[in-house]
Amino acid sequence: MAWPGLVFFKALWRLTGPYWSSEDRWAGRGLLAAVIGLNLGLIAINVRFNTWNADFYNAVQEFNEGEFYKQLAIFAGLALVFVLVSVYQLYLNQMLQIRWRRWLTREYLAAWLGEQRFYRLQVTKGETDNPDQRIGEDINLFVEKTLTLGLGFMNSVVTLISFVTILWTLSGILRVPLPGGGTWEIPGYMCWAALIYALFGSWLTARIGARLVPLNFVQQRVEADFRFRMSRLRENAEAVALWKGEEAERVSLSNAFDHVVRNFHSIMYRRKNLQWFTAAYNQLAIIFPLVVAAPRFFAREIQLGGLMQIASAFGQVQNALSFLVDSFYLIAEWNAVVRRLTGFTDALGEVDVEAHKSSVTVEETDQAQVAVHGLTIALPGGRSLFKDLSLEFPPSRSVLVTGPTGSGKSSLLRTISGIWPFGEGFVRIPAGKHVLFMPQRPYLPIGKLRDALIFPEMIEVDDDTLERLLEECGLPRLAGQLDRDENWQLFLSGGEQQRVAFARAILHKPDFIFIDEGTAALDEESEARLYKLLRKHLPEVGIVSIGHRSSLDVLHDDKIELEAAPLPTAAAAE
Repeated sequence: MAWPGLVFFKALWRLTGPYWSSEDRWAGRGLLAAVIGLNLGLIAINVRFNTWNADFYNAVQEFNEGEFYKQLAIFAGLALVFVLVSVYQLYLNQMLQIRWRRWLTREYLAAWLGEQRFYRLQVTKGETDNPDQRIGEDINLFVEKTLTLGLGFMNSVVTLISFVTILWTLSGILRVPLPGGGTWEIPGYMCWAALIYALFGSWLTARIGARLVPLNFVQQRVEADFRFRMSRLRENAEAVALWKGEEAERVSLSNAFDHVVRNFHSIMYRRKNLQWFTAAYNQLAIIFPLVVAAPRFFAREIQLGGLMQIASAFGQVQNALSFLVDSFYLIAEWNAVVRRLTGFTDALGEVDVEAHKSSVTVEETDQAQVAVHGLTIALPGGRSLFKDLSLEFPPSRSVLVTGPTGSGKSSLLRTISGIWPFGEGFVRIPAGKHVLFMPQRPYLPIGKLRDALIFPEMIEVDDDTLERLLEECGLPRLAGQLDRDENWQLFLSGGEQQRVAFARAILHKPDFIFIDEGTAALDEESEARLYKLLRKHLPEVGIVSIGHRSSLDVLHDDKIELEAAPLPTAAAAE
């Protein structure tokens, strides 16, 4: 079994490596080099502050007024440089963060939206996978925490190297009397004290806070699930209101939030225990070096300035060695974010594997009609909806596909479109022909109405054509609102959305159009009007409609009725 730390760092490299070899690598590397350089500059200033401590406090001890004010002037210069360097270190760090986040976000969006994985992920993995959180929030957290911890670790190493020599030199030799006579000489004893102090603190911190890593992972998941449920309620507000489902939704949301609260209480308990230790550890660190160095001071081997310089150097070494203590909770959050992002990446890969298992072949042919041959369609669980189906949909004709609920009508449409991965057989599409699919609930992007009409291909259409088409489709009130920004799926009724979908279909001029319950929210008169409008504007289009209403019969040339597959028996299920 692989060491957990090695597994984590492999996962971390999967997320970090691609950016540093991407097309943005030179800008990223340049910014990283500048940030590292400025960080090293801050450490160099801290080293100079350490020697300043000795000079300043020696001047105080010796009542040397001239030297006192000279050291204040030196401090002012050092402080000014420190402020300038820290400001630009932060600025360039943030610039690197946003560039890295932008690149990662674009890559994840491309992976999620590519090959229709966003749909396949929902079908195979369920909606609660929360890709919105992983792309919108986790990438931001990953970049921020990776840079913070990476630079923090580098600073700790460089600070340790810079100050351990100073501390070793200042420490001198501690002579400890032995019971039998003689002394035990400990060279650089302050370095050993700092090492023992930090190692003990790091070990105890890891023991106390070990459970925070999985708890943070769970916290992000339950928080995302709670947000997803609220977003889903907002999108379906009308249906919930009509069903008077407010109380049921309140209970559901409260139960989801209870998971957030329970897990957070577990985090609180463990963070409280960790805080008990780290607060005491950091407070003791203030006085610990003075106590350890006091014997040499009272033996008059060092001056007050030397004592303060030792305390300052000890603090720097101890802080460097205590990186784990100071950053443990941040590391726990970072670990959870890395696991979530790599889990999302793995889920996208599993979706591709599932898609490759599909035996449905969608191919372009020289024939004029859309056809399916030997087609078997199944549900994700494996139950077949129908088997060995062969159909042809000729151009310039209209075909109505009906059948009882569960007979696979919508799944047939999804399979022909190429997005349904469960089944086997052949789908043949005429080469070079534009095939358009209209779901029952049209998708209308947030933004201007004109963009909703020409979605997804931003075709050039003049305003007069768009306004005339809206009026023909029964939407005269929208004719003068092409540049209005709205969430159109909330602003328009279901019937109005379906009218917009017909206007969009006419604008895109497909050779074949598959309509899945595309007029279910309309009255029969409006339904007939829209189908006649399709024929008026697209006389050669092949139309395939899925629906239940008898009013559709007279609007189509042919009719195909599918039969529902029998449910599996208990014996078959076993």
